[in-house]
Amino acid sequence: MDNTKEINIRSCAIIGCGNVGAATAFSLMHSGLLSKMVLIDTNNKKSHGEAEDISDALPFNSPMEIIAGDYSDIEDCGIIIITAGVNQTPGQTRLDLLQKNAAIFRKIVDNITAHNKEAIILVVTNPVDVLTYITLLRSGFPTCRVIGSGTVLDTARLKEQVGKHFGVDSRNVHSFVIGEHGDSEVAVWSSANISGIDLISFCREGGLDYDIAALDRLSADVQTSAYRIIEAKGATYYAIADSVRRIIAAIVNDEHTILPVSTFLDGEYGVRNVCMGIPCIVGKGGIERIIEIPLNDSERQRLLQSASSLSEIIEQL
Repeated sequence: MDNTKEINIRSCAIIGCGNVGAATAFSLMHSGLLSKMVLIDTNNKKSHGEAEDISDALPFNSPMEIIAGDYSDIEDCGIIIITAGVNQTPGQTRLDLLQKNAAIFRKIVDNITAHNKEAIILVVTNPVDVLTYITLLRSGFPTCRVIGSGTVLDTARLKEQVGKHFGVDSRNVHSFVIGEHGDSEVAVWSSANISGIDLISFCREGGLDYDIAALDRLSADVQTSAYRIIEAKGATYYAIADSVRRIIAAIVNDEHTILPVSTFLDGEYGVRNVCMGIPCIVGKGGIERIIEIPLNDSERQRLLQSASSLSEIIEQL
């Protein structure tokens, strides 16, 4: 690697051109955020096909360079997105994927660091929290520059469900899903609100019943939504692609926005030595600060249990 090569925050690489990688590339092409995008895949023919297909839509969008390349082409990339890995199959949990994807990731991270040690790495492949942890340790990068997609998608799913439930625009719903991106994730109802109005007050003012059991059913529906989609169509990729685009926008535009990305915890929320989805301020340097939002006793206990389940998996590695 040429250590003098200047990093370009608007230059991005996507490693893995399967459903998620291709959908992410397509979403980012539409975003106008980037000047260059490098697509890398072990199947070189696939990456070339995706690059050509997506490039054909550039006349309808903002100019940028889209190429199929290899790791030597990532030297100036400010952001490297990893979507490569074995796909989740029907009936398979995210954590079932771990052993195969962990081996794949070790090779990918070694290839990245051989050519670029200054980029922000965004991990998307599942199980995202454990693979973010592996990427952090393997790369030696600072924690601020190794990010997982975390519970950004889960939070969007929850907002959509809550919006439907209360008959409001989901963009007016403010809530978080935190913890593992998976079976032990935690919906934080205690601080959820609709345009600043807590849910109990919103129900009272609208003559509605505040039913926590109904809300818990919504969060359970969010938790299992990926399994339903995978059973129906084989994979999820559109919504996670836009989740990635949202994270990239926060970085490229230096937004200092708060997103529940997966990050390394070292005492926050009483959790140590795991990566999990937690609200963080995200800007051009990656994660600027972890935000500790208020949790009630039940939510805090469930978050600790989520962290414990991830720790057990890490220990097995």
